[in-house]
Amino acid sequence: MLLSMTGYGEARFQSNDLALAVELRAVNNRYLKIVVRATEPYNLFESDIERTIRKTIRRGTIQVQLRVERPARASDFKLNTVALRSYLEQVGQLGSDMKLDRSIISGLMAQVVVLPGVAPEPGLASLHADEDWSAIERTLENAVERLQQMRQVEGRRMGQELLAFCDHIAHELEQVRSRVPLVNSNYRDRILERVRTVLAEQAVEVRSEDVIREVAIYADRSDITEEMVRLAGHIEQFRGLMQQDSDGAGRKLEFVVQEMGRETNTMGSKASDVVISRHVVEIKSVLEKIREIIQNVE
Repeated sequence: MLLSMTGYGEARFQSNDLALAVELRAVNNRYLKIVVRATEPYNLFESDIERTIRKTIRRGTIQVQLRVERPARASDFKLNTVALRSYLEQVGQLGSDMKLDRSIISGLMAQVVVLPGVAPEPGLASLHADEDWSAIERTLENAVERLQQMRQVEGRRMGQELLAFCDHIAHELEQVRSRVPLVNSNYRDRILERVRTVLAEQAVEVRSEDVIREVAIYADRSDITEEMVRLAGHIEQFRGLMQQDSDGAGRKLEFVVQEMGRETNTMGSKASDVVISRHVVEIKSVLEKIREIIQNVE
């Protein structure tokens, strides 16, 4: 089954102490690129998030949005008693040295609590991010699973379209195959007609073996049998890849389509026939449509 490289997956987690939301957006990329957006300190889990995603996804650009909300707890608010005692002692000593009024000293001491380091904001140091990783990991895995489900649905649609295009190429190839015997016959008739026209004026007879040799040379030069056989083989290989496991299917399909294009170009350059050229142009057109689709296959 094919997998599309585009898709969206979302998962959430809610408990009394923690609220998580993970969003995944996938777009085309020849290789795997993971971009993580998260607030501190959860951005420190970037390598862990990437490792979790790589277990499942092989290609594409994956944009990860991690949102975490944790209600403040009583234990998050603590005074730095060492800093507070130091400030108070210094204010008291300063008031004594300067013989300040007691009311002034009391006012200064009341302001000590706002000095740096006395009542730190509950921030990075108070958050227990490591405790949250297990919940983040489970939520991320759920989001990846939903992303994969969406990619599988799109992959099935692309697979049906690719097989239809492959059948179209096979049909065009069959038309070319049925045309080849007529090409040599028509060339022989044209040669005979031209020779008869020219020699009729000179009253000279042409030997049949000379005409046969000329036709044989043309047939050998324009023979596309090998190209048709190889193209037919690539078509079967393409169909086979569509039925296999999706791991690396996109790159394999790209290679097969490249080979199909090479054989088709050779057919077009060797076969000097208008009808065959039309079929070759149609095959090229279909191959281009296939290339556009498989750019989005993992």
